[in-house]
Amino acid sequence: MNHPTPCAQLRLDNQLCFALYSTSLMMTKVYKPLLQELNLTYPQYLAMLVLWEGDGITVGELSQRLLTDPGSVTPLLKRLEGEGLLTRTRSSVDERVVELRLTDKGRALQQQAQAVPSCVLKATEQSIGELTALTKELVTLRNSLQKAV
Repeated sequence: MNHPTPCAQLRLDNQLCFALYSTSLMMTKVYKPLLQELNLTYPQYLAMLVLWEGDGITVGELSQRLLTDPGSVTPLLKRLEGEGLLTRTRSSVDERVVELRLTDKGRALQQQAQAVPSCVLKATEQSIGELTALTKELVTLRNSLQKAV
């Protein structure tokens, strides 16, 4: 069977979206065994990172930080609560607002997680400076794309 030669702009390896997607898949694979030791999934780890930055936030604030909708983080938060890492309580000011607080176990997990970034850094075979520059570029790209949608 004769296949047409794709033009350069339609080649998979020339697609920024595929480079980002496939890199994200590989990054998640690097994190998986590290997070298994913490008994966390990657999305749970991201939620815990936000909570370790500032305890006592609302579900809405967490979902904003994670660039997702509150409904999609609720099952994740229920599992974290079931593991005893956080509590979810309705605000006394506004019953529609759910506040998140780390438990002692959730705060203690932060100490165990301290090793994760250095393991990931090693896996990237990049310097901290290179990764910091790349992160800034990706955040700029993300912000531009966010304006477009």
